[in-house]
Amino acid sequence: MASKAAWAAFPHDAKAYTYPGDALKKAWPKLHAGDCEPFPDDKRAAALLKAAGKAAPGLDAPALAIALQQAWRDFHRGDFKSAFDGGSALGAVGASVAAKAIGIHATYLVNDEAEKLKRYEQAARLAEIAIGALPGEANSHYRHAFALGRYSQGLSIAKALKQGIAGKVRESLDRALALEPRHAEAHTALALYHAEIIGKIGAMIGGLTYGAKAAEAESHIKTALKLTPDSPIAHIERGNVLMLLHGDKQEDAAAEAYEKAATLKPRDAMEALDAAYAKSQLE
Repeated sequence: MASKAAWAAFPHDAKAYTYPGDALKKAWPKLHAGDCEPFPDDKRAAALLKAAGKAAPGLDAPALAIALQQAWRDFHRGDFKSAFDGGSALGAVGASVAAKAIGIHATYLVNDEAEKLKRYEQAARLAEIAIGALPGEANSHYRHAFALGRYSQGLSIAKALKQGIAGKVRESLDRALALEPRHAEAHTALALYHAEIIGKIGAMIGGLTYGAKAAEAESHIKTALKLTPDSPIAHIERGNVLMLLHGDKQEDAAAEAYEKAATLKPRDAMEALDAAYAKSQLE
């Protein structure tokens, strides 16, 4: 069930992010360079229905394709509630867009910390449904890792580690990358996984207990930037990785990463929010 709390509207001009008709398919490779989500045409919809089995919605492939395309259209133009509702109504096969919609909205447009955590929990539950029905989809696992990772950032490090969240995040990211090695957002998240553990509990304990390594953090963020050089979030997280691993010694390089993120031209509402966040951190 969707949270009853209000969904704050996307605060920027969304005209450039509407992608009507065939424009969505044309823009898709760039819009989804980060998460490698396949375009939901009839063939893709048929494959999802077959894979989901009993968990599939009662639609034929063409109808499912139309519904998924509309949910993603809503997401890209910043109508996150419609994207969440549309994806949720499709169960496991709509979980990818639903989880991404509620996750991005919570990250940037929900101010109440308790409400943020509730929404990340919802996203994680959606992803768990997808993992159960569509374990062969990289984004079933990536959305799970994203939701749990964001949830853990809202807790104290001690509480997050006690709950075993780090291990679950790592497992889901490893599965996502095993299924799709070019998943830039998973590489970014894995870089942050290593850097946050080292930054919070130190390299020695982080390495011994959680396998966290600075070299891995640097390698994964480098890969993410190579795959998606025009993605604001990849540059933002590069700045975060530098600060977590090196602190003030890399403050200038981290600021440069944020400046790069702030000046990139957004391709959709999510990237607009990423870029606006980067700009706000520099002010």
